Amino acid sequence: MTNRLLTLLADRPAVFDGGYGWLLQERGLPAGECAESWNVDNPDAVARLHDEYAAAGAVIITTNTFGATEPRLAAHGLSGRAEEVNRAGAAIAREVADRHAVLVAGDIGPTGELLEPLGTLTAQQATALFAEQVRGLAAGGADLILIETMSDLGEASAAVAAAREVAPDLPVVVTMSFDTNLRTMMGVSPAAAVAALAAAGADAVGANCGRGPDEMRTIAEQLVAARPEGLLLVAQSNAGLPALEGDRFVYTVGPEAMGEHAVELRDLGIDVIGACCGSSPEHIGEMAAALAGR
Repeated sequence: MTNRLLTLLADRPAVFDGGYGWLLQERGLPAGECAESWNVDNPDAVARLHDEYAAAGAVIITTNTFGATEPRLAAHGLSGRAEEVNRAGAAIAREVADRHAVLVAGDIGPTGELLEPLGTLTAQQATALFAEQVRGLAAGGADLILIETMSDLGEASAAVAAAREVAPDLPVVVTMSFDTNLRTMMGVSPAAAVAALAAAGADAVGANCGRGPDEMRTIAEQLVAARPEGLLLVAQSNAGLPALEGDRFVYTVGPEAMGEHAVELRDLGIDVIGACCGSSPEHIGEMAAALAGR
């Protein structure tokens, strides 16, 4: 079978965008406030960031909906508004994407709840929470579903099930977050993630977040070694680790170094490349230019 994400890309460079939450805070989002609330309260600020990423060379821009499941929204006084917040986030990105002829990834992060047996959330309940998100993202115009920063294969698989149930025509990308031991917080290895999530029906599987390019390079090697035929691989590293400079944190890997990292990932066999925490449109601009040989 032809990979649905590959078909959607249609020979365009497979470049994701970068960080959102920390940049929105830099642009006025109060510390501790729900970033997703800006989809309804300050959509212009979200649209400007999407626009900067698309102008920098991102071919896939990510909706501002990472924490837009009911449990996370309820913690910020937004209970009952998950579908609305997700639909608004996707619609903002859709408008920008149409101007730049790029794609919209409907972003889904962890619920913040533990699944059984470690917690009380059942797989069926998790799927229902994610389905609410997917309905909003699809209604707002997402081209694909991005399930990211996962630690638990059960939760990631529940999100894949929700995407396949609610929006079966949309490609599904899943990235797990691996720590210094090259395992997720729940002990999942890159190879195990590839096998399980490919079997669950993901079109692309990979890694995001983490400590920076050095570790992502090793993770990428393991992803490539475990890849089944037809699966695309994704990597979105943090721009290093945050370091305190004066009264603010800055990340330690600059745009030029991230550009070099992008070429390394491509040469290792990674198909879709972007960045995560600490990255900015400047980082993505350097990465897109490096991948294009400019």
